[in-house]
Amino acid sequence: MGSVSAIFATFAFLATCVQGVQPLGRDLNAPLLESYDYIVVGCGISGLVVANRLSEDSSVKVLCIEAGQADQGEDVIDIPVYVGADIGGVYDWDLTTVPQTQLDGGVRQMPQGKVLGGSSILNAMCWNRGGRDDFDAWEALGNPGWSWDGLLPYFMKSETYTPVYSEEIASEYSINYNPAVHGTSGPVNVSYPKYFYPQTVNLFAALNYLGVPTAFDPNDGTTAGASFVPTDLNPDTQTRADARVSYYDPYATRANFHVITGQHVTQVLFEGITVNEEASDPTYGGNVNGDGSASAAGLGFDLGSKTTLPPKGKRSGQSPVRGASTTDLRVTGVELASDATAPRQTAYATREVIIAAGALHSAQLLQLSGIGPAALLERYNITVAIDLPGVGNNLQDHCLVGTFYPYNNASFPLPAELTTNATFNSEAEAEYSATRTGPWTAGSPNGLAFPPLSLISNKTKVILGNASSQNPTDYLVAGLDSTIIAGYTAQKSSLVKRLAQKTVAAYEIINNNAGSLTVAVMHPFSRGTCYINSPDPFEPPLIDPRWLTNPVDRQVLIEALQFNRQILAAPSMLELQVAQFVPPVDANEAALDQVIDNGIRTEFHPSGTVESLTQAS
Repeated sequence: MGSVSAIFATFAFLATCVQGVQPLGRDLNAPLLESYDYIVVGCGISGLVVANRLSEDSSVKVLCIEAGQADQGEDVIDIPVYVGADIGGVYDWDLTTVPQTQLDGGVRQMPQGKVLGGSSILNAMCWNRGGRDDFDAWEALGNPGWSWDGLLPYFMKSETYTPVYSEEIASEYSINYNPAVHGTSGPVNVSYPKYFYPQTVNLFAALNYLGVPTAFDPNDGTTAGASFVPTDLNPDTQTRADARVSYYDPYATRANFHVITGQHVTQVLFEGITVNEEASDPTYGGNVNGDGSASAAGLGFDLGSKTTLPPKGKRSGQSPVRGASTTDLRVTGVELASDATAPRQTAYATREVIIAAGALHSAQLLQLSGIGPAALLERYNITVAIDLPGVGNNLQDHCLVGTFYPYNNASFPLPAELTTNATFNSEAEAEYSATRTGPWTAGSPNGLAFPPLSLISNKTKVILGNASSQNPTDYLVAGLDSTIIAGYTAQKSSLVKRLAQKTVAAYEIINNNAGSLTVAVMHPFSRGTCYINSPDPFEPPLIDPRWLTNPVDRQVLIEALQFNRQILAAPSMLELQVAQFVPPVDANEAALDQVIDNGIRTEFHPSGTVESLTQAS
């Protein structure tokens, strides 16, 4: 949900191209080959997309390594009504933050998918590309080709878009469709549920009443307003279209596309350098990375014997690591293990190793492999392969604050009735089973809004003035490298300029159709960190989002919660007979601060920890 300042980061390492033996029939978890052209670490959204695309070339061999298991098609994953129910379950890393002392001092959950398909198995299924302005800002910050126009062909290529099935529904729920920006033959099914809660109409009418627009396609680059967003949903079966069913299952018969699960990559390997001896020691550590019940042990499949180095001819002439400051630094592959006590295996790459393990685990793996801030690596006796200060810094996340405004008009059906009214739920289950229609198709919070600051607050100039006047280092972690400070200075300047525009969303309103209008910061000024806590790859990283350490983000949330009161007072919302409990209707700014401090959580969008720009040669 919402636009993101960075969707994913991959870190590619080059070696020379070698034509190897073509594998025949690479079943899931088949034994490792002697070597691969490409190794992708992490079979989540970005990892499966990259591995799939690379394996389109039948002359290359591609390995994708996933720490979690493959799901079994459980209802909790596939059926939309269960959205969110599998968070904290067997397919979640169950990571937590460090204590957030700037809030209430507590830790927070940081859900991340530990499963083939990654977080696309856990997420809310909302299909929202983000705003044109965000991508254009990426390009302006030094990333040619990453503008909206540059990326739109790939957005379209990724999807098979099915418009909403009824013109009447489209009109009633402000569902606008621009065929010029949608694909019709991509791997991801994008469509709409076969049930709509009517209170979404009331919310959109209230937003229109207050000047927030709704008449646009949310995936045409316009985001500042309200819209009913589509979902990654099979229109026929009304089941989740996650990364696995979109990018792996239909292509699993490719002989050159190898996926293994239940294997944790412990470090990237370099020729002639032992970076992290502790990571290679099966007796060291023994921690489980994350507190969830997912386990990579006891899988019953054979990875093959401890692989020996490929013949010299397969590695001679490998190219240096991209951006490496060390002469002739060469990557040979990755080390992996099923758990902390298991013998380490080695998978070799002759062209590239691509790290696509998400913002948290990608940063952790690079640091464990000697790529990151030198002082951090030296603290844990890890050999510095590349001193890259940005790895693990610049962590950005959309933080949200939940609200509770229950609707008391009994004539409106509520999602909560599926848990409180057995008859209603039984009828909904029977309808879904028989016709793939009804409330069980409507689990995602599709009715969303992304208001610009100037439409909801008369304090826009003050808030942005505060941001503009800040010294870039005022609210950052102390002692950061000058390159990180320079990068943040450019980001901050861009944010201030763009948030003054009526076309750029300051925050998101997440409507659950049951009385929650959750608010989430879309363009945070706060920056956090993700650092290793030891050389043990099975010990979770120290995740510190540092939400609201920059007071501008708090000011945005205060304005958002106050605007919620205006929404609830609009004529169309009064029809729902709303009770304002959290925050209470008479809450002053101090009380709102308390609600924020106690209620801040992640919206599951961490990003920014793996810098993508090349180093100067």
